[in-house]
Amino acid sequence: MSQALKELGGYVEAKRGDCVIGWEIAHGELNVDVALSNIAGLVEFLKTDQNCAFSSLVDITAVDYPERAKRYDVVYHLLSMYQNHRIRLRVAVRSDDMVPSITEVYPAANWFEREVFDMFGILFSGHPDLRRILTDYGFRGHPLRKDFPTTGYTEVRYDEVHKRVVYEPVSLVQEYRQFDFMSPWEGAEYILPGDEKKEGSA
Repeated sequence: MSQALKELGGYVEAKRGDCVIGWEIAHGELNVDVALSNIAGLVEFLKTDQNCAFSSLVDITAVDYPERAKRYDVVYHLLSMYQNHRIRLRVAVRSDDMVPSITEVYPAANWFEREVFDMFGILFSGHPDLRRILTDYGFRGHPLRKDFPTTGYTEVRYDEVHKRVVYEPVSLVQEYRQFDFMSPWEGAEYILPGDEKKEGSA
């Protein structure tokens, strides 16, 4: 399989050198780094070229690297059921970059791109309906960013007095932030069956 992936990587690079920055095989999978401006063109090539035939878009996600200038990797997973291959495309983007939408090539990208927008705040140009998909209307922030607070900014609860759902700023008392990591088994003063043999044999 690795030889077939090497051939595929070389083929894609030879045919679309304008799109491919580099490629490697890691953990038995082909990873291709793609230029941001050419992602839509490469995806269309991978779908329509007979030697590739990546007919299925499996997923689009992202990874946050706050220390990098190009903070995010937008990651595409494609499957060729005809050639029995998988390929992973990675596009490095800055916080203010707009990623070309691939919804015209893969209609399934619609919800995937909305999820990446919702969770990371990455914008997709040309998307037909780019709005949040998992969080609520009025939600503040993007939960999968590394700098998003673990407690969030607001909490939602049902108010019995007002008979409706209310949004309130998160305010945790300090005691909730102090954790006792001691196991309930530590410090216990009892002898388990068999422990007395250990003391007797010393």
